[in-house]
Amino acid sequence: MDKRICSICFHEAPVYHSKTGYELSDHVLELVRENIPRWNSRSSICNQCENRLVTAHAELDQYLVRQGLEGQRILPTPVRLGASPRFTGRGVTIAFLDSGFYWHPDLTRPEIRIVRYVDIFSPRARVKDLMKKDVSSWHGMMTSVVAAGNGFLSGGIFRGIASDARLVLIKIGSSQRIRHEDITWGLKWVLKHRHRYNIRIVNISCGGDYEVSYLHDELSQTAEACVKAGIVVVAAAGNEAHAAVIPPASSPSVITVGGLDDQNSLDPSTDKLYHSSYGPTIDGLQKPEIIAPSIWVAAPILPGTPTAAQAMLLDELERLPDWALRDTILKNPGIDPDLDAAVNLEPYHLRNLVLIKMRSNNVISGHYKHVDGTSFAAPIVSSVVAQMLEANPSLTPQEVKRILIKTAERIPGVDTDRQGWGVVNPRSAVAQALEMALTRKSKELMPSGV
Repeated sequence: MDKRICSICFHEAPVYHSKTGYELSDHVLELVRENIPRWNSRSSICNQCENRLVTAHAELDQYLVRQGLEGQRILPTPVRLGASPRFTGRGVTIAFLDSGFYWHPDLTRPEIRIVRYVDIFSPRARVKDLMKKDVSSWHGMMTSVVAAGNGFLSGGIFRGIASDARLVLIKIGSSQRIRHEDITWGLKWVLKHRHRYNIRIVNISCGGDYEVSYLHDELSQTAEACVKAGIVVVAAAGNEAHAAVIPPASSPSVITVGGLDDQNSLDPSTDKLYHSSYGPTIDGLQKPEIIAPSIWVAAPILPGTPTAAQAMLLDELERLPDWALRDTILKNPGIDPDLDAAVNLEPYHLRNLVLIKMRSNNVISGHYKHVDGTSFAAPIVSSVVAQMLEANPSLTPQEVKRILIKTAERIPGVDTDRQGWGVVNPRSAVAQALEMALTRKSKELMPSGV
C-alpha cells in the first residue's frame, strides 16, 4: 500500500487518507499556510491534520463572530489536541481533589453533572454550598471545568474533552495550603465511596509537603490502593523544573503529567516543554509519564468577583465602536483604575489600553482567561482517560496507563526524562481503547475450543 508522510504530524498515512498541496482546496491551503509556516505545496497532509485545522478555524471564527472579537485567539483544548468529538466522558465519574470549587454554569447548565460535594473541614457540606464564592474556589473550579466543562458560557467553544462526565468535588484545603495528610484523607474518601458514585478517575492538581519514598508514605500507599481498586489516579508533576516530584505524583502507579507549551499553535514543530518538575523520584522512578498543555489553556473566571467585573468590562469595550468607549468607562467607575485614569484619552489610545489590559491579564472574554501550570495538564489527561473509559469501560488503570504511554507523541530533540513518553494523544488513545474492546468482544463470541 502506497503511503505518504504527513508533513505536519510526521505520521505515515495511506495515499487515499492524505493530500498534497496541489490537491487541497484554496480554503484549506490558506489555513495550512497560516498555521504551518514551514509547509509548502509539495508536502503532504493527512486527513486527520486537515480536519483538525478546518475544525479549529471554523470553531474559533464562529466564536469570534458571535462575540464581536478581533483579539487573541486561544485554541479550545479538544481542538489543540485533536480529540475525537464522539466520546465526551459520558457515563464516567471523575473525582477532583482541590482547594475549593464553585457551582459553575459549564458544569451545571443545562444539566447538573456535579453528583457530590465533600468538604474535609465541614462534614455537613452540601452541593448548595458550592454557590458561595471565596478565594479558595478558584483553583478547583478551573481544574474541574478544564476537564469536564461543556463551554456553556462560550456557546460550547471552550469546553473540556470530557464535557459530559459526572463530577465528585472534594475540598481538601484552602487557597493558602493543601496538606499532605489532607490529600490522603481525600483519596481515602474516594476509595470508600467509589462504588456509590461510580468513580473511575481521581484528578489531583496539587502535591504533598515533602519528598518521601512511596514505601513509607501513607499518601503514596493510599494512591496505590486506589489504583488496585480500579481507579485511575492522575496527578500534576509540579511547576518547578529543578524541584523534585513529590507524592502523590511520585507514586509508581499514578499517571504523572508534566507540561507542554504548544505556543497556542496547531503546528507540532513549535512544541516545547513547560517548566514542570521531573524525576527520577527518591525511589528511582522516572516521572512524568506523559505531558499535556500547561499554558494557553482556557479556564473560567470566578463569576461575581472583581476580576470577573474587570474582564466583562474589557470584553465589552473591545467590541464597542470608538465613540462609545468613553461613556462606557464612565458608567463603570471603580472597576479598572487604569481605565478610569485614561477615560479622557483619544479613542485610539483607549483601544490600545484595553488590548494591553486584556493581554496582560490573559483575558479571553468576559467569562474566560487563559492559565498555566501542570494543575491544568493533569485534568486534560483525566478528561482523555474519561473518553477511553467511555469507549471501553472494562479497561483497568494499568491498561489505561499503558495505552497513554504507547500512543503518546514524543517531541524531537527533548530529553526523555523531561517529557516521559511524550504528548498525550487523545484520538490514538481512544482508538486503542476501542480496539481492545473489540478484541475482547470477539474472544467472548468465539466458540469454545476454537
